[in-house]
Amino acid sequence: MSQQRIDPITLEILKNALSSVADEMALVLMRSAYSPVVRDSMDYSTALCDHEGAVIAQGLTLAVQLGAFPDAMQHLKQKFAGRMQPGDIFIMNDPYGAGGQHLPDIYVIKPLFWEGEIEGYACTMAHHCDVGGIAPGSIAIHATDIYQEGLRLPMLKLYEAGVANGTLFEIIEKNTRQPVQVLGDLRAQLAACTVAERSFGDLLKRYGGRAVRPYLAAIMNQAERLMREFIQGIPDGAYRFEDWIDGLGEAPEPLKIAVCVTVRGDEVEVDFTGTSAQVQGAINCPMAMVRSCSYCAVRCITSPDIPNCEGYMRPLKVFAPEGTILNPVLPAACAARGVMGYRVFDAIMGALAQVVPDRVIAAGEGGPTLFATGGYHRGRPFVLTEVMVGTWGARAGKDGVEGISNPAANLSNQPVELIEAELPLEVVRYGMEPDSGGAGAFRGGLAFVREFRLLADEAVFTTRADRRDHAPYGFAGGHPGGASRNTLIAANGSERVLPTMPMEAVKWKAGDVFRHVSAGGGGCGDALKRSPALVLADVLDQKVGPVAARELYGVVIERGNLDEAATEVLRGQMRARAGAG
Repeated sequence: MSQQRIDPITLEILKNALSSVADEMALVLMRSAYSPVVRDSMDYSTALCDHEGAVIAQGLTLAVQLGAFPDAMQHLKQKFAGRMQPGDIFIMNDPYGAGGQHLPDIYVIKPLFWEGEIEGYACTMAHHCDVGGIAPGSIAIHATDIYQEGLRLPMLKLYEAGVANGTLFEIIEKNTRQPVQVLGDLRAQLAACTVAERSFGDLLKRYGGRAVRPYLAAIMNQAERLMREFIQGIPDGAYRFEDWIDGLGEAPEPLKIAVCVTVRGDEVEVDFTGTSAQVQGAINCPMAMVRSCSYCAVRCITSPDIPNCEGYMRPLKVFAPEGTILNPVLPAACAARGVMGYRVFDAIMGALAQVVPDRVIAAGEGGPTLFATGGYHRGRPFVLTEVMVGTWGARAGKDGVEGISNPAANLSNQPVELIEAELPLEVVRYGMEPDSGGAGAFRGGLAFVREFRLLADEAVFTTRADRRDHAPYGFAGGHPGGASRNTLIAANGSERVLPTMPMEAVKWKAGDVFRHVSAGGGGCGDALKRSPALVLADVLDQKVGPVAARELYGVVIERGNLDEAATEVLRGQMRARAGAG
């Protein structure tokens, strides 16, 4: 195969083959994993990098993680340049100095050698169910610095020349409440890297080893060219938007996410100047995730034909001032940083709605709700790390989707049957909340509700939710989605309303129920322009009640039937009142 001429057919074959390798890694990791958070929630990611460490293919996994691999690779190359050999495997999770996102997300990276030279890297990241710290699940909102959050790993060799670092394995084992699951998930990551090494090696053998390099560069250049062509179709300008995080504890202080998306020719700059300062709580978001979420937001408005590699990131520049909640400095806690990352996505969508409203999405549930609980049952420790999703906001021309992962993620709620089979928990209720989707010509998706009853004698839990005080926005005249809420219901029936992000580990006892209702998705367009037939269908499906149909949509439904004449009169009156106002 010539290194001078790029054959377009071979280019397409290699591009798809590399994506298949990344997806194969993802399947192996999922099927080999021990913990529910990896196996069932699918909170993990896989990627392939070229010989220079640039991402050339991504698995169909978690969008807000995939764009963080370039940060990790940069730190790996800086620390170990010239000191890698066949059989080496690296591990890290440190957000300060290694490119990590938070401590539960452990990276395992393997250089892929061919004829004595590095030709690529197999990269995996998985959210581990517990890495120590002051709360089960290692996502304590109330942690005030990273030293309270668990085991912090710089970029280290987990294997050297094929020999396991037994000391490091033992340190990891002794710093988790769930050693079987954590070590099992690490081995699942190792298995994914082994599969990548074999499959990538097959491609190198078939196409001539180093002769593949020009094709990998061509894939990168193609992605960059297509992204620049798309950006050139967006009018130049600076598009600003502000969104808000509810804040921490019983008396939360709102936290601002300020973004300015500047389009200049074929480049985009995303600047978060004006964002709130970092806080003494675990929701600070390291830059690796901020960049990843920014790439994801811009990628979501483009064509699916653009290759999912680092090339499409080249025209995008992301900046956040140091010392803010989007670029914290040591020792800021960051275990629950995800809420910030998903708000970065929402804020960029809000800015882009001003210029490409036909391509954006209204705010959804605010990102997955984290719920982590643990204690002892029958003399043995237990931990549940649940990542609950979700609902979408509306889009131009489409209603929001319910029962689906946040558009910036690719997660799944854990199966009720497996939770109840393996843990002293009962899932009492799991469903959708009527009247929670933002009204509009296109309705936001409904919120979900999930209730857990504790069957052990006692336990503690932490939770990270949001969008109670600052509901998901709609656009183009659409209404905001319904607000979230957390409630602890004691066994005697008394109820206690909890903050969206309690600054403590909440204690609960046998028979107590924790209820979480997510936020609903924002709407798009004037609700009075929604088809009455669609409103009727929503009422019959119990997604919208008859009262909301009348008050929000101006649609009169009596005994399950649409009154067209009354609807026309009512909508006329509502439009007249709106015009007078």
